[in-house]
Amino acid sequence: MKERGITLVELLVAIFIFAIVAAIAMGGYNEMMKQSDIVKRGAGRTREIQSAMQRLNLDFTSLEPRPVREPLGDALQPALRSDARKEQIAELTHSSWSNPAGVPRSTLQRVAYRLEDTKLIREYWLALDRTMDSEPETAVLLERVKRMELRFMDNNRTWHQQWPPLGYSAPDGPRLRPIAVEITLELEDWGELKRLIEVSG
Repeated sequence: MKERGITLVELLVAIFIFAIVAAIAMGGYNEMMKQSDIVKRGAGRTREIQSAMQRLNLDFTSLEPRPVREPLGDALQPALRSDARKEQIAELTHSSWSNPAGVPRSTLQRVAYRLEDTKLIREYWLALDRTMDSEPETAVLLERVKRMELRFMDNNRTWHQQWPPLGYSAPDGPRLRPIAVEITLELEDWGELKRLIEVSG
């Protein structure tokens, strides 16, 4: 019996079918890689937000009743001051400033938060009572932030938009602390997030 070879038409059909299967497989692979990238970006963003909220939580939980001196004169800045009308969202003194290198310095730290464009900036100073030439260390805590608002609860369970409370003029004003802080962050991609923090002590 005479053997029959593959005709040109059959070869072209086979190549055509192979090309279709390869195109389908490549499309599936590309879609899988795209989904993988989306998942990775989402996970990275989640870690960024969690890290920022943890930093805020640590700072406000460990809020200390330690005012600081103004760079000029003997006037005191409150242990915590916050006014929504100001560029600086909050400035405060907190404890538990880690010191793994054993540098001779206080475990208290003065920090400030502000929004610059859509970046949440955290600043801190190396000394509590700073001078005119003291410059803060600055870091971007979180990006794509549209808004940050704070509310403060006093000992009477009353909420205040600023701290010290408006009109409060008692002698303990510079050392006054709230018992709780509510933080609201509005993000471009996550919408509004709220966190209620209890101030220790």
